[in-house]
Amino acid sequence: MSYDLIVIGSGPGGYVCAIRAAQLGLKVACVEGRETLGGTCLNVGCIPSKALLHATHQLHEAEHNFEQMGLMGGKPKPDWKKMLGYKDDVIGQNTKGIEFLFKKNKVDWIKGWASIPAPGKVKVGEETHEAKKIVIASGSEVSPLKGVEVDEKVIVSSTGALELGKIPKKMVVIGAGVIGLELGSVFSRLGAEVTVIEYLDRILPGTDDEVARSFQKLLIKQGLKFVLGAAVQSASATKTKAKLGYKLRKDDSEHEIEADTVLLATGRRPFTDGLGLDALGVKMTERGQIATDAHYKTSIDGVYAIGDAIEGPMLAHKAEDEGMAVAEILAGQAGHVNYGVIPGVIYTWPEVAYVGETEATLKEAGRAYKVGKFNFMGNGRAKANFAADGFVKILADAKTDRILGAHIIGPYAGDLIHEVCVAMEFGASAEDLARTCHAHPTYSEAVREAALACGDGAIHA
Repeated sequence: MSYDLIVIGSGPGGYVCAIRAAQLGLKVACVEGRETLGGTCLNVGCIPSKALLHATHQLHEAEHNFEQMGLMGGKPKPDWKKMLGYKDDVIGQNTKGIEFLFKKNKVDWIKGWASIPAPGKVKVGEETHEAKKIVIASGSEVSPLKGVEVDEKVIVSSTGALELGKIPKKMVVIGAGVIGLELGSVFSRLGAEVTVIEYLDRILPGTDDEVARSFQKLLIKQGLKFVLGAAVQSASATKTKAKLGYKLRKDDSEHEIEADTVLLATGRRPFTDGLGLDALGVKMTERGQIATDAHYKTSIDGVYAIGDAIEGPMLAHKAEDEGMAVAEILAGQAGHVNYGVIPGVIYTWPEVAYVGETEATLKEAGRAYKVGKFNFMGNGRAKANFAADGFVKILADAKTDRILGAHIIGPYAGDLIHEVCVAMEFGASAEDLARTCHAHPTYSEAVREAALACGDGAIHA
């Protein structure tokens, strides 16, 4: 078969790219080796983890807040098999939804694993297809850690954690990043004793320092334990248990901890095995990413790359935006991604969300800025809903008042952050946001109050 575009990978970057290119009149195919579309995100990542986070949050509410609201009765008991069934049903609905969108937009799904034997050619199985343009959207895989052998039974990656045979009594999480804290939160709510071991002296590297400190205190209050500044030396599994050895960086003292399950959550790396990029001569970065120019073109004519396979944050929505942009570029339009306005979210409870600059990056750049902050304790809706932990922080230019960044820890922070994203996309000032009427009572009023705090001051603080 011959196509205008073949996309390799059907994750958020790949399937969005394929659909957008088809909408713009290109003849498109998408190659996917999994039995279902959607990539890591929909099958073993974003979507199933959010299903478990939602289920366990409801459990937490029933255990801690229902009685105060006059909702009487026995507290629910988690049925792990049924919970996994619910999770799998959610996955199925989403992956089948992409199949429907492919058919609707006339995108061909070529089933199998792809390689690129030469420019303009994509081989899948024994068949070779021709394409005027190729987009690599092959995603990422779990980064290994020396001394830790993942068996997906006792020592697991995020994939194995979503399929455990039973709820562990004790779990050790290696890595205090987004994946580790989300899944650690899930199993803590289900009754597991969770200990998070992190190499750095703080959780959530790269986020706002104040948010990270506050968030850690809240997680400790919820029952999670932390060992920071610790280098994991080894993790070995028996039939039913795991032993993990680590060394504290401050004094080189060695320690050992035993658990039913060890979760490796130290990050991800690009997945490009089997594509034949070395033989093709595709230039790579020092970190193993595919090198691209500003228009996502690789060192080989006609071959492009997006998402986790290239530089930048490994986020599904970043990949989606790049998929849209490269499709538009290939269709003769001016595709563009504003990398200064890509939000990040941690879907625990409370949620954490952020966009733009942090105080640390602004100080490092020597930029003068002001801070507007508002605690959810002053928000009527949050207090009524037992969700008053956390705050909204807005950073604005000291002279122009233009919004430079925002950091939220609190209820539905992942949704609230987007009004700041829209404001930043249009170059708005904190005053613009403060003068926008917000419905009462809503959580979003906390964002407005933080914007007001960048000026004369918040009203309800």
